[in-house]
Amino acid sequence: MAESIIRSEFDLPALASLPEDIRERLSTVQEKSGFLPNIFVALARRPDEFRAFFAYHDALLEQQHGTLTKADKEMIIVTTSALNDCHYCVIAHGAILRVRSKNPLVSDQVAINYRKAEITAAQRAMLDFACAVALRSGSVEDAEIQVLIDLGFSHEDVWDILAITAFFAMSNRLANVAGIRPNPEFYALGRG
Repeated sequence: MAESIIRSEFDLPALASLPEDIRERLSTVQEKSGFLPNIFVALARRPDEFRAFFAYHDALLEQQHGTLTKADKEMIIVTTSALNDCHYCVIAHGAILRVRSKNPLVSDQVAINYRKAEITAAQRAMLDFACAVALRSGSVEDAEIQVLIDLGFSHEDVWDILAITAFFAMSNRLANVAGIRPNPEFYALGRG
């Protein structure tokens, strides 16, 4: 199992040996999705980091702070993960985007070139800003934030775009260097 989902340099935990709260989380995810995403197994190798990672993940993606939809959030993840060459996140979150958007094409479109994707002008501006954060966070200007405000995004929305982009930059690097592979189930999810 270890060779198939992560670089051999990194040990994977025996699932039965994990703390109860992590085993419960893994079981819940597996029941909900029908499979256990490899990122959960890989990150469980360090229980404290697993808990912190998924607490922030859930705070960003499951809680509603502004007006971004769950599909908007996944669109940000897919677009910026593509910029970071993260195979795992583009495939896994692309699948989630297909499900949440109920549009099997948009995920592939934004992963390749969101500027050519069939999305709204507001979504394009949202992704422009996310890409600015991903590629040049030190030079993001007030005017770039104002573009979003003028389009009806709230300051909480801007923070969500910023925080999701930053969080997944970390996640992309973990998945890339650890060599975490996407589960085969992700490739077909949301396409039918």
